[in-house]
Amino acid sequence: MSPLQQPARLRLVFAGTPEFALPCFEAVRASGHDLVGVYTQPDRRSGRGQSVTGSPVRVRASAAGLPIFQPETLRDPAARRELQHLRADLLIVVAYGLILTSQVLAIPRLGCWNVHASALPRWRGAAPIQRALLAGDSKTGVDLMQMEKGLDTGPVLLSRRTAILQDDTGGSLHDRLSLLGGEVLSEGLQRLGDGTLPPARPQASEGITYAAKIDKAEAVLDLCASAAELERKIRAFQPWPIAETVIAGERVRVHSATVLPGPHGKPAGTLLAAGRDGLDLACADGALRILRLQRSGGRTVSALDYLNARPELRAPA
Repeated sequence: MSPLQQPARLRLVFAGTPEFALPCFEAVRASGHDLVGVYTQPDRRSGRGQSVTGSPVRVRASAAGLPIFQPETLRDPAARRELQHLRADLLIVVAYGLILTSQVLAIPRLGCWNVHASALPRWRGAAPIQRALLAGDSKTGVDLMQMEKGLDTGPVLLSRRTAILQDDTGGSLHDRLSLLGGEVLSEGLQRLGDGTLPPARPQASEGITYAAKIDKAEAVLDLCASAAELERKIRAFQPWPIAETVIAGERVRVHSATVLPGPHGKPAGTLLAAGRDGLDLACADGALRILRLQRSGGRTVSALDYLNARPELRAPA
């Protein structure tokens, strides 16, 4: 290959924080371009001991010996000047968690890309994975998007799609979309470098939905809802914040359940049956069979193990 045919070598900056961003981070490192800086949120106190820990992206970038930047905000002129000094061709943003103003978006020569975990324009916003599960969507995906000032409104460069499986949880779908994000970003960087990147296509003006941030209070199961809706909630909120309900006066966390369709003639919340197969709770429509659950301060156990600790529930009134 002659020098004139060599792909352009770009100066890239990566901005991301949680585990979801790691496959994209590795895609940037493997792209053959120059990763000149990594932005991630400041270290936070976490866990029971409230020790200060860095984000997954910070830990990975530190191990790779890359320059790391952790401003509290990018609205600060000093933080913007720091970004300007990196002379980035492109800023790649994946679940970073800080707002990028129009001033920041204009700094890199080629603007900013974002990897978003939904099939845009459906589920713009903070929690697209959980909202897709809660809504009972049959498919979702990831989009590589050219960022604009609006919330996830930018034109789409490349996409990947995946079916939402009947047993998918927030965790399993998160992991699958995270890997797809790395794939779509890897392709985008390769095609940008060799000049074959397709033109960005505007998002459709119809079918726009917004994925609001998950509030922990949403995890409380309202048994006046349908069993199918509650089963989706249990899956969507696994592994966080984990659904909760009350069984015979005890509040428990529910890790897995299945739907029992059909009428039962009992008030919502009634314990219909309790045995080896599970704990059946009456819902407004159908019943919810709880398979795995967790008492306060305890470990996750099967319904049978729970009943061994509460044998009085085997023959509910």
